[in-house]
Amino acid sequence: MALQPHYNLVSRETYEGPLLETAEQAGLAAVPYYGLASGFLTGKYRPGADVDSARAAGAGKHLDTERGRAVLSALDAVAGAHGAEPATVALAWLASRPTVVAPIASARTVEQLPALVASADLELTEEELTLLTEASAIRD
Repeated sequence: MALQPHYNLVSRETYEGPLLETAEQAGLAAVPYYGLASGFLTGKYRPGADVDSARAAGAGKHLDTERGRAVLSALDAVAGAHGAEPATVALAWLASRPTVVAPIASARTVEQLPALVASADLELTEEELTLLTEASAIRD
């Protein structure tokens, strides 16, 4: 059996807590959807950037939060250290989380696929995982 929670670097509230604890106790796997937060975690949403996408309003809302900006900064740092795309790093972080067996991320074009596929081979250090986890921490 598996759970399919909404879970990513900027949406951790719905899974972390009682649902994650139950999954761990019951030995359930998680296959989170919106792994890239409707495209926000690809890095294309930046202050002042105009993104032509049906998802722009939903994804762009994260730019207005301290958490969203902190996550982009951390993604940029880790992606730069690996010569990787922010999307690759975001999915590698998600895959490293307890109970997660496979993040769900969708590509609208063939050109978007390499960054998604590369996440399977990207090994993040403990320091990088901590940086991303702290940048995306749930804030009250």
